[in-house]
Amino acid sequence: MDQQPTTVADLQSSGLSKKETMSIETKPLTPWQERLAFVKSRLFWKVLCLGQVLSLCITGCNVVNTKIGNDYGLNIPTTQTFLVYVFLALIFNTYGLYKRGFRGWLLQFWRRGIPYFFLAFIDVEGNYLVVKSYQYTSLLSAMLLDCWSTPVCMILSVIFLKVRYRWVQYLGVVIALVGLALLVVSDLVTDKNYDAIDPIKGDLFCLLGATFYGFSNVGMEYMSRKHPIYEVLGVFGTFGAIINLVQLVILERSEVSNLFAQPEAVGMVMVYIICSVVLYCLAPVLFRWSSALVYNMSILTSDFYGLIFGLGLFGYKVTALYPVAYVIVIVGIFIYYVFPAPIPSIGTFDAETEEREKRELMGWPSLDVEASPTKDTDTIKTAESVHVMTQPVSIAEKS
Repeated sequence: MDQQPTTVADLQSSGLSKKETMSIETKPLTPWQERLAFVKSRLFWKVLCLGQVLSLCITGCNVVNTKIGNDYGLNIPTTQTFLVYVFLALIFNTYGLYKRGFRGWLLQFWRRGIPYFFLAFIDVEGNYLVVKSYQYTSLLSAMLLDCWSTPVCMILSVIFLKVRYRWVQYLGVVIALVGLALLVVSDLVTDKNYDAIDPIKGDLFCLLGATFYGFSNVGMEYMSRKHPIYEVLGVFGTFGAIINLVQLVILERSEVSNLFAQPEAVGMVMVYIICSVVLYCLAPVLFRWSSALVYNMSILTSDFYGLIFGLGLFGYKVTALYPVAYVIVIVGIFIYYVFPAPIPSIGTFDAETEEREKRELMGWPSLDVEASPTKDTDTIKTAESVHVMTQPVSIAEKS
């Protein structure tokens, strides 16, 4: 049977403030009041609102991609993401140099570069494969298969982050995915779909890309809980820019010249960069407050926001299923939090973690090692004083 948070420590670790915890402690709670306690906390509403901000960023990226493809005849996913990684590298490496100095900044790459390189590679290829899949499979298939990243995140969190979900968390994920399925049905009713050119190839691309997204999100959550965000995004952005540059030279050299020949398209790319940079900057914050799984659940509402933009920009038609589907996705997120969301066994990034991480990076002794000599000295002094007090005193010394 699931254990409910009953002590002050349990309630505070679930995200409740001290004031909220004290008010709960002073009066007995019914079982359902205990379950809903976290939903009433500020942390829940911050997670919910931040998740919808990130969903709007995803929507902005999707709208810009549609505009660039339809109005300007460009297909430049690698070029667009290359510029995003460049901006991330410039912003966060500059701040990393300020915080850690040149030596500490270099040590980030030297001692932790390999995990960041693979994380950036997975993210780059995930972006490329999902965007590429839309050229081969149908829109509805791509939308359904893209949500595969949500169960992938849940599976990887159980395996690598040692998260133990309750049955209600699984129920919340299923309900949120049902909401997405209703969005797809609504698109089918309004004939928003288009025929697939090569459905098998497109579906495989989308499944593989969504799997890469799941690995990337869980990897980002792990690194964000262990290291400062400026390090995570700075090193990640550097490797992402390098990998993207190689891919750009191979795949999109001719497209770049067509881009600069259309100033309006350049402006749309800048909007894409702004939305993506905000997305990458805020996602690690959500990972720390909650998890990569909640991030994936939150962005399921992006299709609903896309409809709002599509009504004016692309002539989309709305059905009654859209608002119903949006509410169901939000309800799924709400149900996920009926019990306090489980925290990974690796913990989160706090002041103690920050100090330990800094000492490990710079090669300084840990706090425990530094404290031990003092402790040993105090022990020796105490032993000596006891030894002196227990020595027999001679008659001459008495006199």
